[in-house]
Amino acid sequence: MNTTIALITLRAMLGRRRVLLLFALPMLLLVLAAGLRIGDFSDLDVSAGVLQQFALATLLPLLALIAGTGVIGPEIDDGQIMYILTKPIPRHVVVLTKLLVANLLVVVFAVIPTLMAGMVMSGTTAGVGVAFTVGTLVAGVAYTSVFVALAVASRNAVTIGLLYALVWESLLGNYAPGARSASIQQWGLSITDALTSTAAVEASVRTPVAALLLATVTIGATALAAMRLRTLSVVGGESS
Repeated sequence: MNTTIALITLRAMLGRRRVLLLFALPMLLLVLAAGLRIGDFSDLDVSAGVLQQFALATLLPLLALIAGTGVIGPEIDDGQIMYILTKPIPRHVVVLTKLLVANLLVVVFAVIPTLMAGMVMSGTTAGVGVAFTVGTLVAGVAYTSVFVALAVASRNAVTIGLLYALVWESLLGNYAPGARSASIQQWGLSITDALTSTAAVEASVRTPVAALLLATVTIGATALAAMRLRTLSVVGGESS
């Protein structure tokens, strides 16, 4: 990791208007959790449903998209990445540093709020809150790796990421069972299902398969991003 790049990236992420989204989305989850708790509507089924549909299926991919594309996409678009690439820093170190910052943001704005919402709604019952926290964490790491790779490979990373998260995973995944096998969300849900005893969480992908796919996608996307960054021309700022 390069500390200087990490600090510059983190400052840029927290200084842009997108930081409003980073704060707003988890606040919605926490307000919803508190409202359900106060209204005494937060039984185990409702808690699991909110954590699955809001935290894992909506909040996480959107925040990972904002963080994953935001840590490197704007620098590629405006050419500022060339300043970094002229330095004697291995490009895989640049990618790993950007990934670290993106994952830090996902932990702060998605994983921790998921844990807090779970504790507010159901406490430690059936381990639902902790299970969704772990599922959100492993899925978040995979999401950010994919979105960083997309940001390096394409100037339309945000559009492609939205199509994947909202159309493929959320829409097709509900109506086409086969699509669930190629869904980071479902892989994260499988890890969650393995960690909680409640029947309210039901995954369609077996846990060993989900763990293998999460690891494969995370490593593969990271390697792809590093290889793609090596092809960027320092002179022209365009990929060769």
